[in-house]
Amino acid sequence: MDADAENGTSGGPEPWRGRVVRGDRGVVRVWTPGGEEVAVRTLAGADDGAAPCVGDWVLIEAVGTDLRVVAVEPRRSVLERAEPGGSSRRQVLAANIDAVAVVVGLDQMPSLEKVERLLVVAWSSGAPATVVLTKADLASDAADVAEEIATTLGVGVVVCSAESGDGVAEAAALAGGGTLALVGSSGAGKSSLVNALVGESRVATSAIRADGRGRHTTVRRELVALPGGGAVIDTPGLRGVGVTDSDGLVGAFADVEELTASCRFADCGHQVEPGCAVRAALDAGVLSLRRYESWRALQREAQWLERRADARLAAEQNRQLRRSTRAQRRMRRERGH
Repeated sequence: MDADAENGTSGGPEPWRGRVVRGDRGVVRVWTPGGEEVAVRTLAGADDGAAPCVGDWVLIEAVGTDLRVVAVEPRRSVLERAEPGGSSRRQVLAANIDAVAVVVGLDQMPSLEKVERLLVVAWSSGAPATVVLTKADLASDAADVAEEIATTLGVGVVVCSAESGDGVAEAAALAGGGTLALVGSSGAGKSSLVNALVGESRVATSAIRADGRGRHTTVRRELVALPGGGAVIDTPGLRGVGVTDSDGLVGAFADVEELTASCRFADCGHQVEPGCAVRAALDAGVLSLRRYESWRALQREAQWLERRADARLAAEQNRQLRRSTRAQRRMRRERGH
């Protein structure tokens, strides 16, 4: 449990502060300041974005024999993804995290494009991201794969094996006494890594299917205390990962973003414009065409979702204005004006 949980006191008529460990519809499990875990009813009528999620700090009060969340404290970081199906709505995965581990299994060759997509989602949270390569005991070229990812993607890499224990301490150190969130595809080894980090079987694991695809072992998000301090959040496997905004591109594609800042024109399209630093890097072989095309594709997706989100917000504001106008007219009629 985080040291922050020691702030405040529970019990009595005054609301007290706790942290959400996991949640189901209408109820969340919360760590109390004393380190106990209790069930608490959530905010009535809250939408998915405002409802308490794993990692949230919440204020709780006793109502009769029930404990209820009365407020969710502002989040200092949020790990989320765009909902599947092209929606502009976001699904919150975890809150108040200090680091994100993009977990990739070495039982098959990692896809650089998939890792880049996960890194964009991770960096968009506002917390630093690291790639954690699991199942190193199943790969004879683990060190080579790690070097390729670190060099090609410009990201820190930790290699570990939950089976042998190698590299687990390095993975645990990523939490830094705070909260580490794990994201990755089903079958990447997240649940096994959690068990290795805490030194006991806390979450269920399952074998990879015959077709090589992972099973959804973790179906809900859960925060687990680490023996050396801090906590880790396990998240369900993500088969479809939608980026939410352009912010994560700065961290995941720092090399490309740095090049764009050197282009002669601020609105450079990186096609035929003179003084384009990106095209120059491509021509010189400094920037690979694969990485450039991956950046462009994710940039277009993020910008499209941002426009959709802006349009949805504008539509909601218009609806609220119309409702307010109708209410004002009704009040004037009732007053005889």
